[in-house]
Parts: sequence; structure tokens; C-alpha cells
Amino acid sequence: METCVLLLGLFLTSVHVTTAGSAAHRCFCQVTGTLDDCACDVETIDKFNNKDIFPKLQKLLSSDYFRFYKVNLNNGCPFWTDHSQCGLKYCAVKPCSPDEVPEGLKSSSYKYSEKASHDTEECEKAEKLGAVNGSLSDETRQALQEWKKYDDESDRFCMLDDEDSPESQYVDLLLNPERFTGYIGAEAWRIWNSIYEENCFKPYSVNRPLNPLASNSGDLCIVSPGLCVEKRAFFRLISGLHASINIHLSARYLLDENWFEMKWGHNVSEFQQRFDEDLTKGEGPKRLRNLYFLYLIELRALAKILPYFERSTFQLYTGQDTQDDQNKKLLLELLHVAKSFPLHFDETALFAGNNKEAMKLKEDFKLTFKNISRIMDCVECFKCRLWGKLQTQGLGTALKILFSERQIEAMPNTSNTNPSFQLSRQEIVSLFNAFGRISTSVRELKNFRSLLSKLKQ
Repeated sequence: METCVLLLGLFLTSVHVTTAGSAAHRCFCQVTGTLDDCACDVETIDKFNNKDIFPKLQKLLSSDYFRFYKVNLNNGCPFWTDHSQCGLKYCAVKPCSPDEVPEGLKSSSYKYSEKASHDTEECEKAEKLGAVNGSLSDETRQALQEWKKYDDESDRFCMLDDEDSPESQYVDLLLNPERFTGYIGAEAWRIWNSIYEENCFKPYSVNRPLNPLASNSGDLCIVSPGLCVEKRAFFRLISGLHASINIHLSARYLLDENWFEMKWGHNVSEFQQRFDEDLTKGEGPKRLRNLYFLYLIELRALAKILPYFERSTFQLYTGQDTQDDQNKKLLLELLHVAKSFPLHFDETALFAGNNKEAMKLKEDFKLTFKNISRIMDCVECFKCRLWGKLQTQGLGTALKILFSERQIEAMPNTSNTNPSFQLSRQEIVSLFNAFGRISTSVRELKNFRSLLSKLKQ
């Protein structure tokens, strides 16, 4: 979500620093060593991301398949009615004109991005299916469509826009980057308050400031130490997402504006406001550790989905054959690198067993995250809404991959059999772009460490 949404207080215009070393220490004092509920440490992630993942991922995300994202930014807020639109100029999103979008993306009906060379075979299947459908009543046909829709939705951890809706438009993500927009105050605070309210499994304690605009408000929900690993994991995912977006805000901040240009760059004071141990009552470094936990979850999803993209029938189809083939090669290289990570998160530790309690917990997990994804339609800044929807959908897709009961590894590598596990293009684009945001955040921490270490007294 365009980082703006994640502001919880007023901007801090100045921060007192006692010594050069203490500024970096107060933000990163706990951002080291082994992560809770994981077999991995922060230093291993830093090295792996910055050297092996980040460069390949950035190149992939600049390709046409991943830079164009179809989204509906005009959905109404489902939770409150006093919903207005942000008038700030940096909140605007510029949709693509029809001639800017690759023909392959506009004309294809490839819900699962299958290669165009199989069109003939699919048409033959469609003719046979049409003959069968012709004998069905309208009522039965509608029921079949509803069942299919229900099956698709039952696998998902987030709400997806209807890509066929006339309200949905293509947006070039490279031309609408996630950065500071000035969207702050009570409206932005209400979004995160609602998210944490939905996220926090009871019992929990709430640290809600009397003044929602007060600085140093801290996290709105503090996890009870008695919570099970699944509920702790859920909170840490939301907290990690929150931390990542605040890092983006601080790293791409509007530093200066005049008639000729706008200067964007790192705002160290903003970073300290959100992550300094003293200024956040000890919570800031914990938020950064949760960012690394989120990284491990999404990295594990990429490693697990590799067989899906290795199928010969799959293509990142845009209609530009040479580029499409190169992009698939780059995609597979990236996924093989992700799979090679030596200390992956073990998702089998979550929702272990087939008992009713585990199944109920998993369903609560899914429904709660779906609700959070719906809150994104309440964000008044359109650019914040764009990135909020994309990142929650990306995380939801990662969870779908990790916790689907269907075995991705058992999928057939042939076009003759339709795999039961499917991803829409919207899910694919959001999955990789969301991980791109997390990867960028981890990379930016290196920059902020360096900047903080150079601060003078």
C-alpha cells in the first residue's frame, strides 16, 4: 500500500541523537540473530536477499508481464459509509491507455497464463464442452458456474478484483511507484486500527492512544505470549507488512519540491520515528524482525510454487514471444535460487493435524486475512489503495500456496490434464510484486544502517 497509508502519527521533524553509534543501535539493536519460530537468522537473509534475490527480482518485475497490474480502485468501502476520496496530488493513480498495454495481456483469456500455442486444443475442448452445455438448463449452468466460483474462492486467503469488470483498469506499476504521498492523519490511522482489530486473535491487549494523531503510538495490538504459533505468525505477518510499507515511505520520501523538480530520497528522521527503540517504546526493532519473518514466508511460497511454473504449458504470455521466453527463463532462475535457500520456514508446523480444532483455526486464519484484504477498499488515497491491494493480495496468494491441501508437486506437466491447483494472472503478478516490496525493504535496511551510523551529535 503506497506507504502513506501506514502512518500512525504526525511527521517527526527532528530527532535528537546522542551519539553516532546509538542512533543505529536503537533501531537495529534486536535486528540480529535467530528469528522466533524459525531456524533462520537475520544475517543469512540479508546476504541471500541482497546478493542473490534482489537483482534478479528487480529485473523480472520491470518486464511487461509483471509491470502491468489490472485492478479496480473504485470499489466501495464495505465497513463504513463516511468514505471520501483523497484530493492530494500525490495520491492520484494514472491508469494505462489501451495502446500502452501489450496486446497479449488485453486480448488473452488465459486465466492461468497458459501458452497461446495450445489455443487450438483448447478450442476443440470448448466445442465439446459447448455441446454438453447446450443440453443443460440455464438454472443448472448457473449452478455449475457458482460451484466453480466457490471452489476458486475457497482456496484463497484474500479478495481479488473481477478482472472482467468495466471498473478494472490496467496500471503501470513502474509509473505509479510506492512512495510518500502525504496521506496522513485520522483517515490513515483508522485503516491500520481496523486492520489490527481484525488481525488480533483474542486474548490480546490493545495499546490504543487517546489521540489517534499522537506520535509514538506504537503497535495497536500487542500479541499475548500465550497465543499459539499460528496466531503469533498471523500477527507477525501483518506487523511485517506494516514495517515494510513504513520503510518504503521513509526511503522514497519527498525531500524537496520546486517548480522544476521533485527530490525523493531517504528520510532518516521518518525511519527513526517508526523504528527507534526509544521513540517506539521498544516496539520498533520488533517490527523490523517481523519484516524478516514475512520475508521467509513469501520466500518459502516461491520455492514451493516452482513446479507450477516449470510446466511446459506455462508461459508469461504478453504476445512478444522472444521476451516471453526470456522472462520465463529468468523466472525459473529466480525460483531455483529461492528454492536453494538453506533455512526455509517450515510451514508444516502450522495447522498440524486433521483434528477439528486445527481445521477451525485454519479457517479463522483465512477468513480474518480475507477481511483485512477487504479493508484496502477503504483507503482513500488511490495510490495507497493500489499498493495496499497488491501487497495484501500477494501475501494472500503466498498463503494459498503454502496451505493449499492440493499437492503442487503432483501437478501434471502436460496440457492434456487440467491441474486442480491454479493461479490467475492477478495472483501471479501480485505474488511477485509483493515479494519485490519485501525484498526492497530488506535491501533498504542496509542503506538506513549506513545513514544512521553517519549521524552527527
